[in-house]
Amino acid sequence: MIGPVGGDGAGAAAAGAGADALSRFLPRLVQWSMRPWRLVRGAWRRSIQLRVITATLALSLVVVSLLGVTLSRQITDGLLQAHAEAAVADAAAGIDSAQRTLAVSDAPSDELRQTITRIVETLAASGNTSAASDPLYEIVVLGGEGARTYRSGVSPMSVPGPLRDQVADEERIFRTYTSIHYLDGREVPGLAVGGQITDPYGGDYELYYLFPLTEQQQTIDLVLTALATAGVLLIVLLCALAWLVARQVVTPVRLAARIAERFSAGKLAERMAVRGRDDLARLAMSFNQMAASLQHQIGQLEDLSRMQQQFVSDVSHELRTPLTTVRMAADVLYESRGQFDPTAERSVELLQAQLDRFEALLTDLLEISRFDAGAAALNAERYDVRDVIHKVVDAATPLAVEKGSDLVVSVPVEPAMAEIDARRIERIVRNLVVNAVEHGEGQEVRITVAADDHAVAVTVRDHGVGLKPGESSLVFHRFWRADPARARTTGGTGLGLSISLEDARLHGGWLQAWGEPGEGSQFRLTLPRLAGDDLRSSPLALVPDDIGDGGLIDASAIGAPYRRLLPAGAETDDASSPVSSAAPPEVTPSAPDEDVVRRA
Repeated sequence: MIGPVGGDGAGAAAAGAGADALSRFLPRLVQWSMRPWRLVRGAWRRSIQLRVITATLALSLVVVSLLGVTLSRQITDGLLQAHAEAAVADAAAGIDSAQRTLAVSDAPSDELRQTITRIVETLAASGNTSAASDPLYEIVVLGGEGARTYRSGVSPMSVPGPLRDQVADEERIFRTYTSIHYLDGREVPGLAVGGQITDPYGGDYELYYLFPLTEQQQTIDLVLTALATAGVLLIVLLCALAWLVARQVVTPVRLAARIAERFSAGKLAERMAVRGRDDLARLAMSFNQMAASLQHQIGQLEDLSRMQQQFVSDVSHELRTPLTTVRMAADVLYESRGQFDPTAERSVELLQAQLDRFEALLTDLLEISRFDAGAAALNAERYDVRDVIHKVVDAATPLAVEKGSDLVVSVPVEPAMAEIDARRIERIVRNLVVNAVEHGEGQEVRITVAADDHAVAVTVRDHGVGLKPGESSLVFHRFWRADPARARTTGGTGLGLSISLEDARLHGGWLQAWGEPGEGSQFRLTLPRLAGDDLRSSPLALVPDDIGDGGLIDASAIGAPYRRLLPAGAETDDASSPVSSAAPPEVTPSAPDEDVVRRA
């Protein structure tokens, strides 16, 4: 007989597969079992009405339970106490009668049992009110040579042992609640009352009365059922009342929340319905008055904003014509400035510079008016962000040399492709680089580019005066300046960062600022690789690495930094630069710390 080959290996593989399946199934089972709890917890957090009803139900259960236990105990004690006192009186009278009869008996000792039997039968007969009804009590005599029941249907086991011990130890009448056992298998609650009797020859016997409590038990059950029914109905009634009250309170609140959501979505005509004159009606009236006031104020602000936008647009366009005429005259004067005396020559130069600033301001105002009017359009194409950086750095060369700042650029080895409007992104980066050089106090300015699967990021870091707390958001406000008394050396309009922020938003990107006094500042531009995608994170940290735990990036994906600009006077050959001002090629540094310099 040939057995299966590799049986042990197959068994181990099957066991491993079973363990893997179990490891995959257990988390799903736990997650599935936790789902109802999460749903309940979510509903508990969201619904005030559910919390009110639950609290009412819990308190009602506690109150009704305490009340039911107290009432049932009082009713039960009242019913049984009265019946027990009457039963003890009957049993005491019967035991006394049996003792008197037995004491005067002159029967010989061998006939004494028959005498006791007659006495007990006489006592038992008085407990039968009629043949059709159940007896009021049963009688059991224990003692002598054994135990005997003087009614055929009752078992001597109906007498509990503790009661027998009490009766045997002391000549008193004792009682206790027990269960009466019948020979036909029935068992009913009862009251056992017992005492001692003594025959003329000194023999002790125990005489017990067993009183069935069937009627009392039925009465108690009926009372408990009535209490339970009343308790359930009371709880249901209280919960219904709580639901109605909570609904009357919560419904206007929910309605107000829905209307507030619609109001925030731009549906300014939404109002709450006012019914009655109660507190909720006053709430609705106050809400409607607030909504009407907000609608009026928002309308005024919209009208004012439209007027401002129209004014800026009209003024910008209207100033174009005289500016063109003045520009033509200024250009003629500027070209002939060498023929003037020094004072006139200087005046012509100042006129030319201020006209440049004025023209830039008009251009920025027109661009802002387009954003305000929602007329700005995005012409997105796939573009390598590194090329934008190279172009901006080339253009910023003269200013950086003039300020004595080094531009250090770090770009990825691989292309950083993204769907962008190259003109707008170039404007953003140019504004950031120029501001960094202007505020960099002649220190190094670092431009870093990084990319991941979803986004491309550019950071511009300077080591100048930095930003005070709260100014990282103010820098994007129109015409805001950190130091209003500081002279404008580059002719900035104060709108550059505002326009840059709008350009970033138009791309669905982020433009953020960080700064600390004396530590410089860093601006981060994050763009989605695909136009319209939502950004979840940025490949670069907003806080610089030299400040603290700003979040490190993968250095293997970024080329070694190369120094694009040095202060004027640095000697180098233009041909050594890997970047051309006309068409910047891809930069691949030869060593991690190698610097490539270019002289302006």
